[in-house]
Amino acid sequence: MRKRELGKSGLQVSAIGLGCMGLSYGYGPATDISEAIALIRRAFERGVTFFDTAEAYGPYKNEELLGEALAPFREEVVIATKIGFNFDANGGQSGMNSRPEQIRAVADQALKRLKTDVIDLFYQHRVDTDVPIEDVAGTVKALIAEGKVRHLGLSEAGAQTIRRAHTVQPVAALQSEYSLWWREPEQEILPTLEELGIGFVPFSPLGKGFLTGAISETTTFDSKDFRNIVPRFSQEARKANQVLVDLLAEIATRKKATSAQVALAWLLAQKRWIVPIPGTTKLHRLEENIQAAEVELTAEDLASIESALATIKVEGDRYRRPSAGKGQSLRSGQTGSDVSFEHQKKCSRSRLRSLLHQSHHFLGVGAFSRKAGIASSFATISAILGHCVKSNPKRLALIACGKRKISAILGRPPTTKAPCLRPAIIVSTAPMPSPIQ
Repeated sequence: MRKRELGKSGLQVSAIGLGCMGLSYGYGPATDISEAIALIRRAFERGVTFFDTAEAYGPYKNEELLGEALAPFREEVVIATKIGFNFDANGGQSGMNSRPEQIRAVADQALKRLKTDVIDLFYQHRVDTDVPIEDVAGTVKALIAEGKVRHLGLSEAGAQTIRRAHTVQPVAALQSEYSLWWREPEQEILPTLEELGIGFVPFSPLGKGFLTGAISETTTFDSKDFRNIVPRFSQEARKANQVLVDLLAEIATRKKATSAQVALAWLLAQKRWIVPIPGTTKLHRLEENIQAAEVELTAEDLASIESALATIKVEGDRYRRPSAGKGQSLRSGQTGSDVSFEHQKKCSRSRLRSLLHQSHHFLGVGAFSRKAGIASSFATISAILGHCVKSNPKRLALIACGKRKISAILGRPPTTKAPCLRPAIIVSTAPMPSPIQ
């Protein structure tokens, strides 16, 4: 298989990687270990050199599986894994943790599980609001200097977070969801990555299986399959979104390919530094996905797809939304995360910390106006928030909202004269979607 470089990192990987999560976690019962090892090794035989896992998948079991499967040819492949969570006695996620000491401890544990002496690509699985991203990047930088890690990666991070991390340690790759039915990264993330020379690794490039055409409104999922709670996989949403699958099938027929291959080929055609990591538990699907690297979409094909997509509205949220409490409203921010806006005139230290411990993506601190609405850009400004917490949490940083360009102001009124302004802590209070991909 042809290879690609992730941005300007020098990290060369196969044009299509293998997301290994589903072999152990998330889509029903875990695959039999011997069958999973056979699939991973078959992927290598077919040219795949990029394998993705995380401590959260299982937890730990997926890393152990990958370590066993790749041991015979470890030096010929690139292994990516992730850190960032605490787990309870039953293996359930019990909050985020990207503190430096945790990163170091998990790195050592992952090295043992993966049966290797170095992690090729070490992602922060999700942005931890309690730990400045500079501390995360600095810790991984130290691990790189010690020879335990080769490259730093981030997952589902916003543009400002990426920039801040990149100033401390060059980020080799960002992993986030991106596909024909989730194109939000095109707005801000892809331009940022291109500017900084960072690679992009889309997870769920086949829309969690929907874009393959194998799922219809009548499909039923295993009781342990997380798609049971995903709004986009409700029966109504699947029925409404069938038009997108039909479009793919029509193009696939013309290209003498499958719908899945067209969906993957579309991603590969967007940028040369994009490397999708479709996952599967079936050998025939593995072969199908690998062959997508040979499907060439012409400029005419891409224009046709773009024109057709412009007429299609994808139904259903990406993840389950939280319910809005009294005095709250819900709106999606640029990261695509479910967002709750907590409006308060004052915010005690304990209340602020409570909100942040509930949150899974800190999107910023903003000014709310009945007329102007929420600021049109949710910049990640955790450094400002950290200053507020340490100094005086009642004097919140405000982002001026309205028609003028947004400006971050620390401890002073916003410059824009928007009526009815009041501080608004913007956090995501939705439960972390299971699984964490």
